[in-house]
Amino acid sequence: MIIAAAQFTPVPGDIDANAARMAALINEAAGRGAGLVVFAELALTQYDLAAIAADPGTMTVTHDDARLAPVREACRASGVAAVVNAAGRGAGGSAPTIASFVYGPDGGLLTRYDKRHLYEGENDVFAAGTADGRFTLGGVRFALATCFDNSFPEVAARAAADGCRVYLASSFHGAADRVARYAQLARDNGLHVLLANGMGVGSAGEACGHSGAWLPGGEQVAAAGPDGPPELVLTDVRDRITLMADPEIAAIPVRECGEDLVDVRGAAPALLVAEGRHDERGDYAHLRTGVLRRLLAAQEALPDGLRLELLEGYRPPGLQRRYFEEYADELRAAYPGWDAARIHRAASRYVSPPDIAPHSAGGAVDLTLVTTDGGHVDMGTEVNASPEDSDGACYTGAPGLTPAARANRRVLSAALSAAGLVNYPTEWWHWSYGDRYWALMTGAEHALYGPKDL
Repeated sequence: MIIAAAQFTPVPGDIDANAARMAALINEAAGRGAGLVVFAELALTQYDLAAIAADPGTMTVTHDDARLAPVREACRASGVAAVVNAAGRGAGGSAPTIASFVYGPDGGLLTRYDKRHLYEGENDVFAAGTADGRFTLGGVRFALATCFDNSFPEVAARAAADGCRVYLASSFHGAADRVARYAQLARDNGLHVLLANGMGVGSAGEACGHSGAWLPGGEQVAAAGPDGPPELVLTDVRDRITLMADPEIAAIPVRECGEDLVDVRGAAPALLVAEGRHDERGDYAHLRTGVLRRLLAAQEALPDGLRLELLEGYRPPGLQRRYFEEYADELRAAYPGWDAARIHRAASRYVSPPDIAPHSAGGAVDLTLVTTDGGHVDMGTEVNASPEDSDGACYTGAPGLTPAARANRRVLSAALSAAGLVNYPTEWWHWSYGDRYWALMTGAEHALYGPKDL
């Protein structure tokens, strides 16, 4: 399951505007394959304790508040669950709480979690919760925590003991060192951790952004910036990133739909195709017609001044086999102690095994953004940078990217995801449609394209 942390700057006190923004982010997350979206602490109103205390009748909500209808409808329409943190109205006129309302894919309430550990001035406005937050979605058990909760090691320890696999934190941190602590929380408890942190100015000062995702070993695999436009941080909370070598991909059946491979250079002059390849037949410039249609739609969705550049599409099976073996040979030389299975799996981070390679099916494309006149756009690494050479920066959600590279990857991902393609998360440039990997990521019963000779 792919889940997302949504980072944006709320409009202070404007529940209608913030709910509309949340609904838009839920829909965007759905287009990028996410099944759950998490929002920051008090994102529905902004973290403004004085404003909430001054007008609790307006600034607090119940789960069925009419102003949250856009969020519930977005969940229903997209089939995506959402964790919305807000000032929750207390029962029977009691003090409000800092509440996480969890809406399911049908828009109904799955659970409500009330923050248990209140921080400084929060005690003057809110009541503390008394129970831990838990819910199950898609067979995965989740734990909920809000900001200061995460300063208490026993909160995450109880989550792990309760069988939770994923720990969701809605926070309003103002310092990056507080964000850095989530790596240890993940590592100490063996949990996937997803942080949705606030942005903008609140009662505690200015939030620092940097929403992120950490694997159970503590490695950060995705990160947002400290500021900027609304942003989604996505992570896969299965036990590991699904690589092309995984048996579950090979097990997906192929029902070949028979679409032609077409030369993009003649069929779609609007798409820029890289030149200078040593490929007399021009195999690399071919794609299935369904992929080409979606690339044209994605290009139309790009901001003014940008276009797609296709670097490689179709790859003959023999060439795919050669690429895979060459990279495997490099790994054997670098890691002589690795056995054959480990070499095969490691190689598949970067080159697909020949028997299931989406390039050989005509369903995959390696591409980048360029300016309308073909100029360079900062994407963080060159296309085809390996994990070793780039120190992991080739991963789509890699932390440590420049703001420009992060923003450009976000633009590319939004356009291609909305057009129906899926990304291979170890390579920001690799996108596909209709192949086995696409089928696994989208839940399709079968792939549309199998290996094909040109």
